[in-house]
Amino acid sequence: MTEALPGDLLRDLTPQVVAVVTRRCGDFDAAEDAVQEALVEAVRTWPERGVPQNARGWLIATAMHRLIDAKRSESRRRDREQADHIAEPEGQDASGADPTASGSASADDSLDVLLLCCHPSLTPASAVALTLRAVGGLSTREIASAYLVPEKTMAQRISRAKATIKGRSLGIDGAADLAARIPAMMKVLYLLFNEGYVATEGDQLQRVDLCAEAIRLTRLARSALARMTGSAHGELGGLLALMLLLDARRPARIDAHGAVVPLADQDRSLWRHEATREGVALVDAVIGTGRPGTYQIQAAIAALHNRAPTAEATDWLQITALYGLLEKVAPGPIVTLNKAVAVGYADGPGPALALLDELLRDCAQNGAGGFADHPRVPAVRAHLLELAGDLDGAAAAYDLASVRATNLAERRFLTSKAAALRDARC
Repeated sequence: MTEALPGDLLRDLTPQVVAVVTRRCGDFDAAEDAVQEALVEAVRTWPERGVPQNARGWLIATAMHRLIDAKRSESRRRDREQADHIAEPEGQDASGADPTASGSASADDSLDVLLLCCHPSLTPASAVALTLRAVGGLSTREIASAYLVPEKTMAQRISRAKATIKGRSLGIDGAADLAARIPAMMKVLYLLFNEGYVATEGDQLQRVDLCAEAIRLTRLARSALARMTGSAHGELGGLLALMLLLDARRPARIDAHGAVVPLADQDRSLWRHEATREGVALVDAVIGTGRPGTYQIQAAIAALHNRAPTAEATDWLQITALYGLLEKVAPGPIVTLNKAVAVGYADGPGPALALLDELLRDCAQNGAGGFADHPRVPAVRAHLLELAGDLDGAAAAYDLASVRATNLAERRFLTSKAAALRDARC
């Protein structure tokens, strides 16, 4: 009788197996390729034969055998004794079982691989792709499909990422090394979630699978890191809270016809309240435990939105204050742009438009004039002009934003907003 393939099990085991095989052969690239072959074998044989009692050990043994076959093909001069020594290292029996492995050690293996994939030497795009491959267990074809690029292009990107980290040690060399790698890891997880929350390209606003994977990996990292350090990481908790609070709104972000629904118009009864409760509880737990970081502040802002029973009940004054704090912790034009929206509701569209103009002048003076071409700039201006009652100006700004938008769902929404405002003028 055919069994359903346990995809979640394979996904959870992938980074653990990659870590073990990497430590034993000393080559992350070769280990990752061997594990991918072992996963293919599992997908082929497990549905018919059943899941092995020690699935992790089976994957390790299969990957090691694939690695040996590759080494033999590469160089016949390598003697059998050396290959056998690689195949059956001390502490592992012939079945692939690893009697010394514990649940926490497995989770720490996963964190080791995640931190390596998020190494600061990698570009964000390469780090996300490599993370999805080595830690998420996705195939190159699946990752290419998620990012709407040819499989060959994604394969080259992943290969370059592997070459960049070749020779880097798997594992953490003390507290200083761990502290240096965590920011890059969080950035990659944040980018992964954002790509799922608002897809860069394509006709769908959101990629639910990428959001779910980012949340899963952040949970994994948070629990493993807590075991390694003996305490919860506040900023990583803030990142998880932010993801949960934003993802809680997912069912209300698209209407029955696939059209984008802005936050103010969403049916909040459709929000996933369990995710909201968990996210709010996390925010309450991490805020005040130390100097607030970028993700903690963003999570606190998201929590204020999710706590409000209606859009009108939103505490915009507090949200504006939190954006002011975020500007000090992590200054940047996007932060100020978001603050302008909050100011528009808290103090009125006039001060918000003045803040937006000031932001664009500062960017031009500081050599960042290209920010004015960002698609969100005319979208925010359009929204503020609409609040101010300037429907003609708002429609023109929505038109400009729609031209610059790369996501088709967003483009359709912006175009429809411009048309609706023109109809309202007739």
